[in-house]
Amino acid sequence: MKLSELLSELAFYETNAPIEDVEIRDIEMDSREVQAGDLFICIDGFTVDGHDFAEQAVQNGASAILAEKELAVSIPVVKVASTSRAMAMIAGKFYDYPTKHFPLIGVTGTNGKTTVTYLLESIFNQFNRKTGLIGTIQMKIGEAVYPVKNTTPDALFLQRTFKQMRDEQIDQGIMEVSSHALDLGRVHGCDFDVAVFTNISQDHLDYHHSMEEYLHAKSLLFAQLGNGYGNGKKKYAVINLDDPHSDILIRSTAQQVITYGCEKDAQVMAEDINLEVTKTSFKLVTPVGSVQVNSKLVGKFNIYNMLAASAAAIAANVPLSAIKDALEQVKGVSGRFQPVEGDHDFAVIVDYAHTPDSLENVLETIKGFAKKKVYVVVGCGGDRDKTKRPLMADIAMNYADHVVFTSDNPRTENPSAILDDMTEGLKGTHYEVIESRKDAITTAVKQADTDDIVLIAGKGHETYQEIDGVRHDFDDREEAKQAIDAKENL
Repeated sequence: MKLSELLSELAFYETNAPIEDVEIRDIEMDSREVQAGDLFICIDGFTVDGHDFAEQAVQNGASAILAEKELAVSIPVVKVASTSRAMAMIAGKFYDYPTKHFPLIGVTGTNGKTTVTYLLESIFNQFNRKTGLIGTIQMKIGEAVYPVKNTTPDALFLQRTFKQMRDEQIDQGIMEVSSHALDLGRVHGCDFDVAVFTNISQDHLDYHHSMEEYLHAKSLLFAQLGNGYGNGKKKYAVINLDDPHSDILIRSTAQQVITYGCEKDAQVMAEDINLEVTKTSFKLVTPVGSVQVNSKLVGKFNIYNMLAASAAAIAANVPLSAIKDALEQVKGVSGRFQPVEGDHDFAVIVDYAHTPDSLENVLETIKGFAKKKVYVVVGCGGDRDKTKRPLMADIAMNYADHVVFTSDNPRTENPSAILDDMTEGLKGTHYEVIESRKDAITTAVKQADTDDIVLIAGKGHETYQEIDGVRHDFDDREEAKQAIDAKENL
C-alpha cells in the first residue's frame, strides 16, 4: 500500500520528504522486526522510546518512519502529534478494518474477564461457530493457540491479529479488555458489537490513582460502542446490575443495554440457586425463555460469570439450548478455582485471585463448603497498587484458619518489604511469613489434614515468578502437586 494512502486516515501530519511513491510492505513498532519496505512507528513507551531506535529501523530496511519528534535519518519521516493514536488509525486502514467483517465481543471488569471469555468461546463453539479469542492466558484462533504478553495487546498487534482471524474465517471474535488498554487507546479501531461489564473493585490503583479514574477507564468501552443507530449493526452493553457502579456504566453508553444479576430485577437472572462443593445449579431466566443449568463451576462468582456470558450470547442471537449445553459442559478455566488432582484426602485449590474482592469471593465460596480448616497461601505483586496489600492480608486472616504470607511476583521490589506492607498491624496470630513461594506452598500442604482445604491464591494460570525483573519458571499447580506427592511419600 502507498504511504500516502495510509496517511489519508490522518487529519494532519508533516513530512520531511516526498511520500507519494513510497510503498509500504508492513508496519512495525519494534525496530528489530523491521524488514525492507516497512513503516516503522516510534512509540514513546513506559520503558523505552522508539525514537531512539529509528536509525536501527533504517538499517533494517524501513521505507518510512512515523514519529512525534524530528529525526535525522535518510528516509521519509512523517511527524504526528500522537504516534499511538495514529498507529491505530493506520493499522486499521492497512489491514482493511478487519473487525467490520466479523462480530466482536469485549469483556471488561476487575474479576471474571477470563472465565467469561472462555465461557463465550464454549457457547459459540457449541453453536458451531469458529471463534477467535484474545485474553490473559493466551490467544486462540479456532484450535490454534498463541502466546500473549498483555491482557490487551497494542493496537498494531490487535489489527494484525484480527486480519488473521478474518483470513481464517472466524465467525465470532471474543476479547478481554483491560482498563490499561482502554486508557492507553490500544483498542481504538476495534469495532465492538457487544461490551460486557463483570464488576469493579480495587485494583490497578498504582496506574489509575483513584477508583474514579479506574471506573472511568472501564466506562470507555461502553462509550466507544458509538452514538448512532440505523447502520444495520445493532450493538449491546451487557451490565452486571448487582454491581454498585452499574448505573455509571449504563449511562456511559447510547446503545441497547442488557442487564444481568442475582439480586436486583435484571433481564437475565439466576433463580433457585443451589451451591455445592463440586457443582452449581440454577434456573437461567432470560427474555427469550428459561432453562435449568447444572454446572461443574463452583461458587456464586461463577454464577455471575455464566450470567454475563449468557447475556452476551443472547445479544449475539445464540439459542438458549446451545447456551445451556455449553455451560453444562465447561469443566473450568486454567488457574481459576482449579483443584490440584492427586491421591489425597484434603483439597488444594489454585486461583488467580489477586484483588481484595476476588480473594474474598473465593474464600467465601470455600468457607461455604469447608468441613474443617482452611489454609491460604497468598502474597501481593510488586510495582503495583500498595494500598491493597493490607486489605488482602485482612481478608485472608478473616476467612482462613491459618495464613501463609509469601512472595507473589515481586518484580523489582524487595519481597520482604511487600510482606511487611501486608502484615503490619495485623490482628491475630494465625499466620506465618515464608518469603519463598515454593516453601510456603510446601508448608501449607504439610499442615493440611483430612477434609482441610488449601487455597493457593494470586498467580493462577501463570507459569513464572518475576523476581528482580527476571521471569523464572514457576507454576503453583506443579509446586502443589510436588508438595502433595512428597507428603504422601513420607
